[in-house]
Amino acid sequence: MTTTKTINLKSRPHGAPALSDFEFTTSENPDLQDGEVLLATKYVSVDPYLRGRMSDAPSYIPPFKLNEPISSGIIAEVLESKSTKFTKGDNVIGSLQWKETQVAKEDALRQVDPEKAPLSAYLGIIGMTGLTAFLGLREIGKPKKGETLLVSGAAGAVGSVVGQIGKILGLRVVGIAGTDEKVKMLTSEFGFDEGINYNTTENMVEAIKSACPDGVDVYFDNVGGEISDAVLLNINKFSRTIICGAISVYNKTEKPKSLSVQPFLVKKSALMQGFVVSDYADKHVEGGQQLAEWLQQGKLHATETIQEGFDNIPQAFLDLFEGKNKGKMIVKI
Repeated sequence: MTTTKTINLKSRPHGAPALSDFEFTTSENPDLQDGEVLLATKYVSVDPYLRGRMSDAPSYIPPFKLNEPISSGIIAEVLESKSTKFTKGDNVIGSLQWKETQVAKEDALRQVDPEKAPLSAYLGIIGMTGLTAFLGLREIGKPKKGETLLVSGAAGAVGSVVGQIGKILGLRVVGIAGTDEKVKMLTSEFGFDEGINYNTTENMVEAIKSACPDGVDVYFDNVGGEISDAVLLNINKFSRTIICGAISVYNKTEKPKSLSVQPFLVKKSALMQGFVVSDYADKHVEGGQQLAEWLQQGKLHATETIQEGFDNIPQAFLDLFEGKNKGKMIVKI
């Protein structure tokens, strides 16, 4: 057996998670069995949805267990193989544990090709992040050329891709972010038509009205809370609101107060729908091919915030809630 450093969930956060909620331990990798591989972790995805799995509450995915490893999307290299699918040196992706090395079953993995795209892109723009953006926008937003798309959390992993896809599809795209630097990045790097800094804006309702003079046809919501309340006052007839996330309320210990959405939806004959990317599992292959094509054509631009070092995985996760990431947050081992 080989030993490996492991990151466990030590305690369930009350409010904002802290480094004390994580524990570094040493565990043993079992001997390889037929159909298994020994992996070395190369890139780790940290995402806001992991906060929900740290709470012992019913959701679309089971919570993490205390004193057991946390898991997320990971790119790893095959060190040893008793698999007919993978050989030593192959790069693979899967939902894997936060360990430096680990044994995994071949059926839980998919090979990725560094010749076709950077390995980190498989966790981001052409991975679940890109699929979330593309499928949420297409399947629920049903965008039409010339419409106005508003994106909150627009400088984040999903939001930045949503806006770029919106421009590819011929929409006017407005993004909401938390710093002037990020707002500038929306227009200069991602091609958004306009950006709003919610931290320096006193009246979000009026700011959205000014940036979206023809109203909001499609709203891709990554944040929830007061920002999304302000959007409701600017939606058009038959608008579509895509609920992807609500990072502004994930760490709240009290039940958030919000506007009642029903009058707005009735008045505007509007749609509001939440989703997770697995809802469209049958469209993942098609979506991945389209994203890869746009990336190769230079129509999509991937922005990543890459931290380095296995020991920095928990801090990189915490940094998401401080808005310290631009685009996808990834830890390189």
